[in-house]
Amino acid sequence: MKTVQQLLATKSTLVYSVTPATSVLEALQLLMEKNISSLLVQENGALLGIFTERDYARKIVLQGKSSASTPIEEVMTAELTTIKLRDSIEDCMKIMTDRRIRHLPVIENNEVKGLVSIGDVVKFIIEDQKQTINALENYISS
Repeated sequence: MKTVQQLLATKSTLVYSVTPATSVLEALQLLMEKNISSLLVQENGALLGIFTERDYARKIVLQGKSSASTPIEEVMTAELTTIKLRDSIEDCMKIMTDRRIRHLPVIENNEVKGLVSIGDVVKFIIEDQKQTINALENYISS
């Protein structure tokens, strides 16, 4: 069974974050600049929440708030679902599907170790299946 730790070994573990006081506009600029769809919200090393494009669409645009004057803490998702390095990729898929979320922070010993997106999981599963298929083809042709 493949684990989150194995997935993280295949991608950058660089995770972008902002503070609760960061304006939504500044956060959006960072999302655009880094070509990402979520930011962790941290203060003094503590994980407080996550801000995603979905949060922006639902909590700023649809509620008529100003991106420039609204701090992230007002619109971030504070009730986080997290995973650990030893959790399985199957567990990630189940959590993301059941809770309809696209990002899972990876926490170990109260420290952020990475961030896994649904795209990361799908890509990892596809690559793993390709390797299995190649191994089976090599075995059959030997």
